[in-house]
This record gives sequence, structure tokens and C-alpha cells, in this order.
Amino acid sequence: QVQLVESGGGLVQAGGSLRLSCAASGSIFSINDMGWYRQAPGKQRELVAIITSGKSTNYADSVKGRFTISRDNDKNTVYLQMDSLKPEDTAVYFCNARILRRGSISWRDYWGQGTQVTVSS
Repeated sequence: QVQLVESGGGLVQAGGSLRLSCAASGSIFSINDMGWYRQAPGKQRELVAIITSGKSTNYADSVKGRFTISRDNDKNTVYLQMDSLKPEDTAVYFCNARILRRGSISWRDYWGQGTQVTVSS
């Protein structure tokens, strides 16, 4: 099986920084796109950032210039560096990865359990 484990969430004041990590483990052959999503209470989950296997990135307009997504392919890990945090960034952050398992011929999306990010004003 494949698991994604997130870490790094917490409480921070506006203007502060957090670094989220998400490590994929298990029977992995290859990882394609990886990304971060977030969901605030009462709102739908939204895309925050995506990084491809070739390390091309895309960001939601709301986080451009403040967040940086990166990955370490040797460690099967994706990161989200969050700077200049705002109260509106408060949400549960989920990592996502499109993974080809060993012995499989089809890609699947996997999700982490979510990590809470709270930004106080």
C-alpha cells in the first residue's frame, strides 16, 4: 500500500511562516504530480499549489509570492513553505500525490490525513 504522512502544521501569527512536509511511503514505482490543497470550515477544498515530476509549479492566485512548493524525489516528499501568512490561510492542509504502485499499470491519487494551519490576526 501507499501512505502519505503530513507534518508541520500549527498555530502562527499573521506574517509568520510554516513549513509543511508530506512523505509518501509504501510500494511506490513512480510519483507524478504532487500538490497541496486546503479546506477551511464551511468551504470547499481548494488547490493551493502543484509541482510536477519535473518540478514545474503552479499556485493559486491567493498564495502566489508567499508560498513555495518543492519536492525531494529521492525522499518521495513534497514541501510547502508558507511565508507571510494571513488569517485567511487558516485551513486544514492536505497533500496529494499521483502515484504508480509497483506492479500496477494505472495511476491513482492518494491523500494525506490533513494538518491544521491556524493563523491568528
